[in-house]
This record gives sequence, C-alpha cells and structure tokens, in this order.
Amino acid sequence: MTAQLYYDDVEVGNEIPALVVTVDQTQMFFFSAATYNGHRIHYDKDWATTVEGYDDVLVQGPLQSALLSRALTDWIGGRGRLVRYAVQNRAVAHPGEELTFGGVVTAKRVAGGVGLVDLDISGWRGDDVLMPGTATVALPQREPTP
Repeated sequence: MTAQLYYDDVEVGNEIPALVVTVDQTQMFFFSAATYNGHRIHYDKDWATTVEGYDDVLVQGPLQSALLSRALTDWIGGRGRLVRYAVQNRAVAHPGEELTFGGVVTAKRVAGGVGLVDLDISGWRGDDVLMPGTATVALPQREPTP
C-alpha cells in the first residue's frame, strides 16, 4: 500500500513514480469485455493487419488512459482525489511493448482550503509520447491553510 502523499511534501518539478506496464492480449481481452469494446483491431491480428493496415492488434486507448490515471492515483494515496484529468491518444501501442506512465508537477495552490496540484502527464513507449495530458489532484494538508 502506498503511503499517503501530502500537499506540503510536493514541489513543482517533482516527478511522480513511473508505472511501467507490458500489456498482454489477455489483459486486452478482459478490458474489451469490461468496456463492451468489440472492435476487431484489439483481438484479431489478421483483421488489424490486412483490413485496417496496422502492424499488429492495438492496445485500447482507454486502457492506456486507465493505466495513466492509475499512476496518478497510486501516487496520491487513499486520501487524495483526482480532480481533473484530460489526455489525448496520439499514437498506437501494441501488446508486448513496454509502456511507461507518469508525470511531473507543474504548479500547486490552495483554493477554498484544498491543496491542489497540477501536473503534465503522459504515457510513452521509449522516446515516443503516446498519450500527453494534464491533471489536477487534491491532496490533504498536514497543516490546513484557512
């Protein structure tokens, strides 16, 4: 279990711990089933390559987004909240590739007695950014600001 992160302990420029995942076809199958996504590019390699023109089946964009949000929620702990989350799916990923999800703190502020932290977030494969975005999290304060 992750220790609770506090607003007071976060500084601009801090990187969140990277979540490194290699998605396999079993995980993709279960994700498609859970989200009622029957698109053949996620499970039928012949279809994905011959009909759609991809190199292999594709890891679902929403699965990549879920993994990115998991990196955030793992970092903020049980008393933190994900307040705002926006990403763009800009490139494809294939099963068996190592994907990394993380981010960096860009700003922090207290609004209405709540400690808010802004981040630039992304998912990437090697040097290729697959999913850039931004997020805001609310973190508990050790000593609340009035």
